[in-house]
Amino acid sequence: MSTNATKILIIDDEPEITEIVEIFLTTEGFTVRAENTASAGVETAREMRPDVILLDIMMPGMDGYEVCDALKTTPETAEVPVIFLTGKDSRDDSGRSFKVGGDLFVKKPFSCERLLDIIKIVLMSVSK
Repeated sequence: MSTNATKILIIDDEPEITEIVEIFLTTEGFTVRAENTASAGVETAREMRPDVILLDIMMPGMDGYEVCDALKTTPETAEVPVIFLTGKDSRDDSGRSFKVGGDLFVKKPFSCERLLDIIKIVLMSVSK
């Protein structure tokens, strides 16, 4: 799969995180959009129809679980893989992320290189 045709949406309320990840993934050849609010992220996902969504769990207003549930119950985004990103370290969070339709759970802090490897694995699994 060519990375320049691959669209990634980052939804995280911490602009410094979205900026770092967005720059890194863009230099790797992906088309990347970042949103810093849950509601903007849901709207962008419906319009953009990304190939992968990177989603923070702890956000004000709607948390990542609610965002994922909204995405998975919307026809335009129901099949888009969701990779949860979180600073939390609880088995409950990991289990809950899968129950709402998340595909993977990545603990912060993470390296951009590790995140890239995870994205590639997810993309390969959905392209089969």
